[in-house]
Amino acid sequence: MVVGDFPIELDTLVVGAGPGGYVAAIRAAQLGQKVTIVDKGDLGGVCLNVGCIPSKALIQAGHRVEYAHGSEDMGIKSEKVDVDFSKVQEWKGSVVNKLTTGVEGLLKGNKADIIKGEVYFVDKNTVRVMDDKNSQTYTFNNCIIATGSSPIEIPGFKYSKRVLDSTGALNLNEIPEKLVVIGGGYIGTELGMAYANFGTKVTVLEGTKEILGTFEKQMSSLVKRRMKKKNMDVITEAMAKGVEETDSGVTVTYEAKGKEEKIDADYVLVTVGRRPNTAEIGLEQVGIDLTERGLVKIDKQCRTNIDNIFAIGDIVEGPPLAHKASYEGKIAAEVISGEKSEIDYNGIPEVVFSEPELASVGYKEQDAKDAGYEVTTAKFPFAANGRALSLNDSDGFLKLVTRKNDGLVIGAQVAGPNASDMIAELGLAIEAGMTAEDLALTIHAHPTLGEITMEAAEVALGSPIHIIK
Repeated sequence: MVVGDFPIELDTLVVGAGPGGYVAAIRAAQLGQKVTIVDKGDLGGVCLNVGCIPSKALIQAGHRVEYAHGSEDMGIKSEKVDVDFSKVQEWKGSVVNKLTTGVEGLLKGNKADIIKGEVYFVDKNTVRVMDDKNSQTYTFNNCIIATGSSPIEIPGFKYSKRVLDSTGALNLNEIPEKLVVIGGGYIGTELGMAYANFGTKVTVLEGTKEILGTFEKQMSSLVKRRMKKKNMDVITEAMAKGVEETDSGVTVTYEAKGKEEKIDADYVLVTVGRRPNTAEIGLEQVGIDLTERGLVKIDKQCRTNIDNIFAIGDIVEGPPLAHKASYEGKIAAEVISGEKSEIDYNGIPEVVFSEPELASVGYKEQDAKDAGYEVTTAKFPFAANGRALSLNDSDGFLKLVTRKNDGLVIGAQVAGPNASDMIAELGLAIEAGMTAEDLALTIHAHPTLGEITMEAAEVALGSPIHIIK
């Protein structure tokens, strides 16, 4: 602590300005709290700067390249498609800049104070915030910790110029001729398919039996089939052993089916998960309880074992999803304001921006059975939907999971174009306690992909119109 570092008193302190932290700060300010938010990095956190937003921009650019090549089925052919990748990156950067600038405006518009620096907890009411030049002590009444997560670095694959984490893969200056992706989860799948659309030869090494293991096999199989069409190689039950790096490329060694193999590429992307940013910020000074994985233990109101300190986002249990963090941030802010809010994760959707897109909300069929529910499932294929056929993109299905005795919608899975948007209606159905009959009676515009939800509900009721029962 520097001489003359007199503590500055704060009301509510938010540590981390990602999609959990900045949303928590705004909601807390709306509820009358005097809010200060601090982050050592850029506003918007990983999601806006080097995660959700730039990856979706790159994915969309890849789709444009794919569309530009035309479709022989539709009688459209293109001889050559030119991609100025530096321009792609420039456009991607402009998207990010608009959103991060917007976050700053929202925080200031809600009269939240913004501080740049790294936080270290001194005790349950005190932090020290440091930057390159100064250190300042602050005291607070309540605190919401939203420090997010970082990519896991695996043995033998130290991040470098050619061994990339997701941030590095998003910021390449060139389209690689060959790319090895270690990890077939949602990040590896999304970025791998994006670069495949740009013309990269992509090889995915996945340690388990299936890519996208949190989704049902029928769904992930559709993605694997599309990967094959893009000339991507997917090698499951493969263990990455090491990498040799040169100025111009890498050689990755892996083991599969008891045999050691090598593969050459321009870069290797490591996407095997993320670890919570809970180390070296002084949580042990406060006595905050952590799990063995370093996650902060919280109750249903996002409160830690220290009454005035809350935790949200990637540093607590559950999938590392931006919208989960935002949801928890609102809950924590409301609880501090005296409201009786608490978390209910059943309506939180999971989405992969693969091809086709995958989305799930509520219970999956087996999970519902494991939880003791008697369920009925109903599926409707995209191939029987006029809009999907007119898009020339009809792979996939929508599956409803309903409670057998009363038709209550308790889960849904969508694999197909625009699944990321379609899942919202199904999440609403779960949150609102709707039945399959409610969905079937809702008039959906024709011709739209949204009709598939209505059609699946009619299947659940035993009276489908557009497929044979």
